[in-house]
Amino acid sequence: MEFISLIQKIFFDGGAWLTILKGLGVTVQISLLSVIFGTILGAVICSFRTGKIRPLKIFAKFYVAVILGSPVLMLLMLFFYGIFARSNISPVTVAVITFSMHTAAHVAEILRSALMSVDVGQVEAARTLGFSKIQAFKLVTLPQITKISKPVYQSTIINLIQWTSVVGYVTITDLTRVINTTAARTMQPMITIIGGMLIYLALAYLVRGIFALSDYKKRDGETE
Repeated sequence: MEFISLIQKIFFDGGAWLTILKGLGVTVQISLLSVIFGTILGAVICSFRTGKIRPLKIFAKFYVAVILGSPVLMLLMLFFYGIFARSNISPVTVAVITFSMHTAAHVAEILRSALMSVDVGQVEAARTLGFSKIQAFKLVTLPQITKISKPVYQSTIINLIQWTSVVGYVTITDLTRVINTTAARTMQPMITIIGGMLIYLALAYLVRGIFALSDYKKRDGETE
């Protein structure tokens, strides 16, 4: 009973759960937007990297090398305290820009590796049968890229959610910052931090569940 009352004191008394929920909402918002924009930008960077226009290829290689070689926290601080310091852009927007760019570098490499794994002979065979480049890509290349890159892309999204835990450094009240504040207020850091870790763990398994569900629906559709 004493443990239950302690849990109630930490996570529920004084509307603490609402504050945690609000912080969780910020974490999900940054993560979701960064996944969307990062995936789109990553596809563009990949097309530059695998294309035939030399300046774009050089730019893409440079972009990936710099972003992947830089700690995400340092990039966030560079954008917030440097590049956008005198602008009216909100901290959340700066975080989304940073994590989108960081995710894009990972997605570009994931897609490039997947493209290199596709059998060129299958694409050439499709072209020989009269398919256009777009049709060959849609029917032959894209399904294989999706299958190859899916597990790594899933891990990238989970890592992104974890990376967002540093946004408190730029005044954003996300889940990690709320948990840290709650731990200081209640003088119960161990229980509070474990509670926060369980929430992040739940988010990770939610992502895994979404990917598993998509795989199940695809197999179900194939069996029909």
